[in-house]
Amino acid sequence: MRHADVENPHKVLYGHLPGFPLSALGRAQAIAVGQSLRDLGIRRILHSPLERARETAELVNAQLPTPVPLIPEPALTEAAIGRYLQGIPYWQIPVRRPKWVLHKFRRGMLEGDESIQQLGDRIGGVVLRVARDHPGEISLCVSHADPIQAAWVVFEGRAQTEHELYRKSVQRAGVLEIDVNRDRVINVQYIAPPKVAIA
Repeated sequence: MRHADVENPHKVLYGHLPGFPLSALGRAQAIAVGQSLRDLGIRRILHSPLERARETAELVNAQLPTPVPLIPEPALTEAAIGRYLQGIPYWQIPVRRPKWVLHKFRRGMLEGDESIQQLGDRIGGVVLRVARDHPGEISLCVSHADPIQAAWVVFEGRAQTEHELYRKSVQRAGVLEIDVNRDRVINVQYIAPPKVAIA
């Protein structure tokens, strides 16, 4: 699952920065996802240590019939390039973070950047490990857009390009349902985020 919507009034790229909790919409999204998952028998929730992912995991967990273990998992964290870009309004990134262009041209070229393969393998490694350690059980992993989308590209064997990374996007609070059999991903299905109204 991608974390839900974030409180970001100044429209900055928040990357790995603290102080970016879920918005009212995000809280409603996380609760709605939790309610939609409540009867699946989720046994554990692993989450990125970043605040928005942890809060999403907590809200989903609160909707389950019986709370499950919440497990911080560093491999589910945001893309490493976020540290270079963070704190800058989106529209200023090309000017104030000029190496962004190289990142977009070919991920992994810059120091501290990850290729799509590395990013996807990071998430895929968690998914396969959890499936191997807990066969036949359902787990939820809460992460971020680029890592999840990179994993989707890798799982489906698509071309590792920017176009493919964003051609199938995971919206905030969207879920990729991943079926694993014997250390192999056999099916990936996208579940769009719920439509929620906030007062």
